[in-house]
Amino acid sequence: MAEAVRHDKTARQLRLLSDALDSGRLGPVRRLVNTLSPAEIGNLLESLPPGKRTVVWGLVDPEDDGEVLVHVGDEVRESLIADMDADELVAAVEDLDIDDLADLVEDLPDTVIDEVLKAMDRENRERLEQVLSYDEDSAGRLMNPDVVTVRADTTIDVVLRYLRLRGELPEHTDHIYVVSKRHQYLGRIALQALLTHEPSTPINQLLDDEQPAIGVDEISDEVARQFSDHDWISAPVVDDNNILLGRITIDDVVDIIREQAEHQALGAAGLDEDEDLFSPVWRATRRRLIWLSINLGTAFLAASVVGQFEATITELVALAVLMPIVAGMGGNAGTQVLALMVRGIALGQVGASNIKPLLWKEARVALLNGIVLGTILALIVLLWFHSIGLSVVIFIALTCNLVLAAIAGVLVPVTLKRAGYDPALASGIFLTTVTDVMGFFTFLGLATLVLLR
Repeated sequence: MAEAVRHDKTARQLRLLSDALDSGRLGPVRRLVNTLSPAEIGNLLESLPPGKRTVVWGLVDPEDDGEVLVHVGDEVRESLIADMDADELVAAVEDLDIDDLADLVEDLPDTVIDEVLKAMDRENRERLEQVLSYDEDSAGRLMNPDVVTVRADTTIDVVLRYLRLRGELPEHTDHIYVVSKRHQYLGRIALQALLTHEPSTPINQLLDDEQPAIGVDEISDEVARQFSDHDWISAPVVDDNNILLGRITIDDVVDIIREQAEHQALGAAGLDEDEDLFSPVWRATRRRLIWLSINLGTAFLAASVVGQFEATITELVALAVLMPIVAGMGGNAGTQVLALMVRGIALGQVGASNIKPLLWKEARVALLNGIVLGTILALIVLLWFHSIGLSVVIFIALTCNLVLAAIAGVLVPVTLKRAGYDPALASGIFLTTVTDVMGFFTFLGLATLVLLR
């Protein structure tokens, strides 16, 4: 429901913006754009064709430029950065948090990177270099090194005075982290505990050491899973020696979850979630041509199977009418299983320990569906073509293909994952091949054996 409301809001904003741009009235466009959050502006920019996008980008408040760049896909970001001069870019990114700056820095021109580094103090420059030293999909790359830490041998009064001297807290600060003399993570203290206990209370009496720290090399998908499982707002990040390096906050995790959803949705069609909606025609053509070419090859495989039964189809024309039903139903059933498996793999719920029970469960579900749907289809075929033999053939073929589709829906993504390929990106092609080839082969083969004896 909330997602539908958000989509309606975006569509309404896009319509108002397009109408104002078409009329040439930039004042209303500027007012509309600057009432939006950076994330909303980024979403609108991705929805606009290049010409209008350039106009709107020029009307965005310069103070929001850096945050907007963080919230758009790689291709759109490239195009926006290309329209900015070095001084604009430096001004846009110099006030970003370290973790956000790390996301952008590799897309910036070298001259701009040099200027940004020169403008940073030594501590922040070292923090940025530290974050960039970690893998892109790791907790180290997600973390913000700006954390508030205290020692366990102090009191609440001392901590509160320190916080007042500090003047401000990083965004999404819900806990203060407690560290040892060697800066090793000991636990955390909720801000509400600091405000509701006596000032003389020792910090070590309030210490919460139950939240586990996240390892700096933990992959981002696992980080998102832990946040989801424990309802965290923030979490500490440590190295192999338990030294506190930074923290990850919920806003970064929401971005990960959104990217996972986009990747699964677009990956099933062989598309890249960072592809610009209005990317250049040749670039989009080149990307999609690879997967379409593979699809073409698998289509010829299915066609060759049909070709082997040309004589059967010529003699029984009804088979040409009915065989797409068998293949299509198998494809749909396999896609249902595939969606569950890709999601399970992404969430870490599918592994070697539970493949067999999953396979057995999905095969039984497919068998029951095959019996029910096969019976319905067989009755329709009987009334349509008045052939008991054809009804029996299509019942058996449909049931077999649904079972084979379920087995393929389980095994294809798991096999691709083990081989090091992305199951969201490639599974659909192989699944379609299995359901088409086996659907045609089973139906036409049975028809040849049963009906042409």
